[in-house]
Amino acid sequence: MSIGCKKLKRSHLGLIFVVFITLVACSNRPCQARVYIDINAPYLRKIPTAIPIFKDMASVQSHAQFGKMLSELLTETVKFMGFFKILDRESFIEDPPKARFLEHTINFKNWTDIGAELLIKGGFEYKADLLQVELRLLDTFGGRLIVGRRYTGRPEDHRRIIHRFCDEIILRLTGHPGIFSTRIALVSTTTGNKEIFIADFDGYNPKQFTNTGTITLFPAWSSDGKWLAYTDYRHGKPELFIRNIKEERGTVVGLEGSSITPAWIPGRFALAASLSHEGNPAIYLLSGNGKIMKKLTRYWGIDVAPAWSPDGKEFAFVSNRSGSPQIYIKNVEDGSVRRLTYEGRYNTSPQWSPRGNYIAYVGLANGKSDIYLIGTDGKGPIQLTRDAGDNESPTWSPDGSLIAFSSTREGPSRVYVMNANGTNQRRLLLLEGNQTNPSWSPRLTGD
Repeated sequence: MSIGCKKLKRSHLGLIFVVFITLVACSNRPCQARVYIDINAPYLRKIPTAIPIFKDMASVQSHAQFGKMLSELLTETVKFMGFFKILDRESFIEDPPKARFLEHTINFKNWTDIGAELLIKGGFEYKADLLQVELRLLDTFGGRLIVGRRYTGRPEDHRRIIHRFCDEIILRLTGHPGIFSTRIALVSTTTGNKEIFIADFDGYNPKQFTNTGTITLFPAWSSDGKWLAYTDYRHGKPELFIRNIKEERGTVVGLEGSSITPAWIPGRFALAASLSHEGNPAIYLLSGNGKIMKKLTRYWGIDVAPAWSPDGKEFAFVSNRSGSPQIYIKNVEDGSVRRLTYEGRYNTSPQWSPRGNYIAYVGLANGKSDIYLIGTDGKGPIQLTRDAGDNESPTWSPDGSLIAFSSTREGPSRVYVMNANGTNQRRLLLLEGNQTNPSWSPRLTGD
């Protein structure tokens, strides 16, 4: 959530509200649901989209730069998903300051003539401590409104307002909720030590979360987004910390040996982690309070890095039981274990896709680490990164359309993001030092 929203006191929570405008087409017939973007498709055609500068709706129009800033923020936010081809404003036929705003007054031919299939229009009114923003997503060829919203809040809430509407856009166009309320936790050496930072989904507003002065690794979000589990070396050995995101409370699992690679079970206040207090590292089930409930794997070698299926019935993990690190899947109900990866002699860091059909992982070949996808049925693998340094630590966006990862392609390790098919790879943020171990949060409500 954006800066400014965090400062809202409970008495101000009612200040931000949304008014449903309409989902009715230009006729009086209700709009039929239509999926414009199939995020499961292996190849996506980007939809040509026009986003004019937002119109100042006030009688005295004195905030033109604010309108430009809002339109640029919306442009960069929708571009982040990789679904849209944003058209150059120089090609627009309409003069934005004089353009009509309501859909029944829009000349849609002016937009179809320049190739726009979607049109996003915005209007705003900025009065003292109050900001009103009206936003519309329109189908230019159908000549109809897809979704419209009106938001009221404080000027500093503008990022939250834009992100909420972008969530609406993605929901209407793909049938899946958007990711614009999510965050990414990562490990950075900005302070000279390995500390966990948390940033918005797009890398904006990174803030330090831990302050150990030593090493923290493997951040993992609970499925409700309220807790972060991670490995912490403040006591001289790798211990498991479970900490509330907002409150100064949590649990330390201070066992002998190492406690690493936590992974929360979807929908439960429980997690798996690799513990070595009984000897060789094995996967254990723990409550959210740190109590060991069950030993999940039993093998004389090393089992680490659990990753749960979306339904919580299976988990992937890394084991050297075949002689080299490979990825296996265990069914929790019947106890069966099957090997998933066979190509390559060193495969680690599995991450189960939110849709349940793929596992992203790191494979080592020719001395370089890269990100791969493999079907949970064993089909594949598909290589997503290549010829660009070492690429590690994949983590899925909650809708399954994007993967964040760390890469040394620029020298120091940075966090990047790409579409799930490997396209549109770009750096997420730039901090001092190295950034590794990204972990994408679930959708968050409130702040």
